[in-house]
Amino acid sequence: MKGTKDFPQCGFSNTVVQILRSLNVPFETINILENEMLRQGLKEYSSWPTFPQLYIEGEFFGGCDITVEAYKSGELQELVEKAMCC
Repeated sequence: MKGTKDFPQCGFSNTVVQILRSLNVPFETINILENEMLRQGLKEYSSWPTFPQLYIEGEFFGGCDITVEAYKSGELQELVEKAMCC
């Protein structure tokens, strides 16, 4: 993400942080603004051009829009609960 969970550097990153906090799940962030090689590498790895990028159990889930949609539908909570239980 752009910034950290304590200090997001863009509105999209802040939105994802707020969603994850509302679900009361532990999560870590990596500030891609600090490392250009990491930023480009993640874009290639995920085939996703923008940040933030959410990964669940090491698998790319989506960006901000997909995260918001999944949160509203309840899908994100189900995925997170499943990931936390096993």
